[in-house]
Amino acid sequence: MSLLRGLTAGVCLFLGGNLFAKELFLAPDGSDDQPGTLAKPLGTLMKAQDLAVPGDTVWIRGGTYKAKPDQIARTQRIWVYLNYFDKSGKPGQAIRYWAYRDEKPVFDFSEVKPPNTRINAFQVMGSWLHFRGFDIIGTQVNFTGHGQSCNLENQGSHNLIERLSLHDSQAIGIYALAGSDNLFLNCDAFNNHDYTSEDGHGGNVDGFGCHPTKGSINNTFRGCRAWFNSDDGYDCITSREAVRFENCWAMYNGFGTKFQKLGDGNGFKVGGFGATPPQAVPKPAPRHLTEGCLAVRNRASGFYANHHLMGGDWSFNSAYRNANDFNFLMRPPDNSADIDGVGHQITGNLSYRGNRDVTKLNVDQCVLKDNAFATEKKFTDASFESVDESLLTGPRQPDGSLPKVAFLRPVDAKLAGTAGYTAYPGSKPAAK
Repeated sequence: MSLLRGLTAGVCLFLGGNLFAKELFLAPDGSDDQPGTLAKPLGTLMKAQDLAVPGDTVWIRGGTYKAKPDQIARTQRIWVYLNYFDKSGKPGQAIRYWAYRDEKPVFDFSEVKPPNTRINAFQVMGSWLHFRGFDIIGTQVNFTGHGQSCNLENQGSHNLIERLSLHDSQAIGIYALAGSDNLFLNCDAFNNHDYTSEDGHGGNVDGFGCHPTKGSINNTFRGCRAWFNSDDGYDCITSREAVRFENCWAMYNGFGTKFQKLGDGNGFKVGGFGATPPQAVPKPAPRHLTEGCLAVRNRASGFYANHHLMGGDWSFNSAYRNANDFNFLMRPPDNSADIDGVGHQITGNLSYRGNRDVTKLNVDQCVLKDNAFATEKKFTDASFESVDESLLTGPRQPDGSLPKVAFLRPVDAKLAGTAGYTAYPGSKPAAK
């Protein structure tokens, strides 16, 4: 990149080792005919991508970016991609798409409804990208058959998706299908319900879905929240590699905002391969980790092994008022029939007021330590500092981390230090 380009296209920065890294600016009243400076911002993300190189930052000014039908970036078979990110950064020189300072950008896709297509608002194919601090809303479904739309789908590697709010749409919040070493940090997915396709119950709309292909390793969800999504909060069915859920919350999934019954409604659906024939399931299946998480009042199970073919690691999780707080149902490696869960490592978990606190578990063939399940403890509301659910959907902290609340923290100091999500040693999300 020439010195002239670095000076004229934006303000020079030293970021990620690139002496001539520049800043580009985007605003709702901007224009792609402008140079992308603070005074003369661009109008679309796709033009910003055209101009950006590794190490650059695209600053997104606050306000609403109302997408129009003529702004579709790419169409491929039955998919429409409204924004298609296929330009990559480099190690130590990510391309950043960040909200500017404390401003709140909102990308609204409610007016884009191409017929009989799956609509992905953000399609992330590139690697070494960092998205931070904006909302995606209104992504539509405009077909009546089987399928889904997505607010953001990731297929790149080494990406950081941080502090996004994906809500009030007919689409999955974040859908991760391929790529390695991705971190989904401090994101919220809520009020997402497909009322158009199939029976309108929204059975394909999860808050967060992660279904990595073989070789797509080290994908982590940390500090995220999912509530009032019409299917599951978190779902990693058919994953060919292990997925990590750390310090995440799931509330009211499987319900509409008036608690009408909709899709499956698991808080964390961890694994499983559905009706996949024996010859097609991975051998061995991946071992998933769910740690320091909270599941509250989900329609089905708070934590669910979902017929998985391998035991999982479940540590310092708390469940409250779910139909099943913990459901460890499995199948043998040939995916042939349901069995009570075996091979699970279950440490420091807590349950209270679930219709069933623990089910489908072969205790003799699992490792259990320091758990505080309701069948073993005589809990009452007074056993906890708070059982006020309204605290869970409150504002995040200034750094984007989860609200600091006393919800379901045991009054007993010894118990509070050994069991439940509030005892999780990594409860404060760390930077990547």
